[in-house]
Amino acid sequence: MISTNFQTVAYVVAAALFILSLSGLSNPETARRGNMFGIVGMVLALLATALGETFDTVGAWVLLLAAVAPACVIGVVVAKRVKMTEMPQLVALLHSFVGAAAVLVGFSTYLHPTGGEGHVLTHAEELIHIIEVYVGVGIGSITFTGSVIACGKLHGKISGAPLTLPGRHMLNLVLVILTVVCGVLFARAAGADNISGALVWLGLGTVLTGIIGLHLVAAIGGADMPVVVSMLNSYSGWAASAAGFMLSNDLLIITGALVGSSGAILSYIMCKGMNRSFISVILGGFGTADGGGGGVVVEGDHREISAVDTAARLKQAKKVIIVPGYGMAVAQAQHALADVTKKLRDSGVKVSFAIHPVAGRLPGHMNVLLAEAHVPYDIVHEMEDINDEFPETDVVLVIGANDIVNPAALDDPTSPIAGMPVLHVWESKLVVVMKRSMASGYAGIGNPLFFKENTSMLFGDAKKVVEDIRAAL
Repeated sequence: MISTNFQTVAYVVAAALFILSLSGLSNPETARRGNMFGIVGMVLALLATALGETFDTVGAWVLLLAAVAPACVIGVVVAKRVKMTEMPQLVALLHSFVGAAAVLVGFSTYLHPTGGEGHVLTHAEELIHIIEVYVGVGIGSITFTGSVIACGKLHGKISGAPLTLPGRHMLNLVLVILTVVCGVLFARAAGADNISGALVWLGLGTVLTGIIGLHLVAAIGGADMPVVVSMLNSYSGWAASAAGFMLSNDLLIITGALVGSSGAILSYIMCKGMNRSFISVILGGFGTADGGGGGVVVEGDHREISAVDTAARLKQAKKVIIVPGYGMAVAQAQHALADVTKKLRDSGVKVSFAIHPVAGRLPGHMNVLLAEAHVPYDIVHEMEDINDEFPETDVVLVIGANDIVNPAALDDPTSPIAGMPVLHVWESKLVVVMKRSMASGYAGIGNPLFFKENTSMLFGDAKKVVEDIRAAL
């Protein structure tokens, strides 16, 4: 066993490593190092906790190993098997685990508030403990149910169309009021040592907050799902921080606050990138035509181009910009695309990648895929850094992207994505859009880009088409 002072020092070091981890993850070039900082910090935190005074018996160690060992095996197996296209739903599922853990910790710490014999809480301590238990359980419950719904939507098990119940905002308000009422009744029952009554109100509060989480995420349309994943990441952090307060674990409080605040900042950045109000997104105020394919239909005559002709145009170009989207991730076309990029750059063509903040279904999705294929970091640019370069670009390759290159966001004030910043690919000399068909994208709306005079459609599986281009080059 280690002393409390040594454990505190270990927690401070682990917290510093977590901060360095977040800093490293802010840039693709340092992301691997950031991950290593996080891994080392978590191992140190686990060892410091396991060697502390809490696990002072053989039975406690047996229970700890019985929980940790299978979890480690499951984590390794899942991490090796999951595809990059399934990462968003896996992240949402992991968030639900954090929420469920916060709920269980809340019930446990209410029943055993002292953490052992020999200490009796004062009235003020007891009131604070009761409040932190109820708040922690509520945050955890919202995180759990919201994350489960998000996972189902991303996995296609639940319709991506928003659940727009009549008077849904009033319903949310009523649920919040009832939750507060249950919290007051829980505090009264707990203060009177009425354990059975307190558990009833705590359980009812858990159910109500669970319904709130379910309804909030169910009411969010498909085009806003990247923001939802980021938002739930923030929720899971606050749930972990709440669990830290309930367990009197300083490191868990700090770690949860880091995740919660960074997730909130990322959500803000995502909302800004989609011209969304964060409050409107979480209340389901946007995307009411999303995800179900029932959006606006755009008609017109489109032009088609072959892989060979595309390769010929690429050879003649001086400047090429590639816009990747979720279709590239599904087809796993990034490696073949990296080869095409290398061939073009070796022949003197200037090639850049344009990344929209919400490309794919997870923040940074495209960056990770391109890094996996060893695409140089210095030619991968964010939307605000490259949008002005399209007018001087000879060829733009749009690979499996749709909504992020839709001019309706600027031209049609009635569009569900109206006002959303998009990549101005249509300003280039030639746009080649790779898709399987003329179907609408994830937001379920038509794209006028497909019918513009300088746009040609290249149909087929993205990986196969890019391989054909590579062969033609």
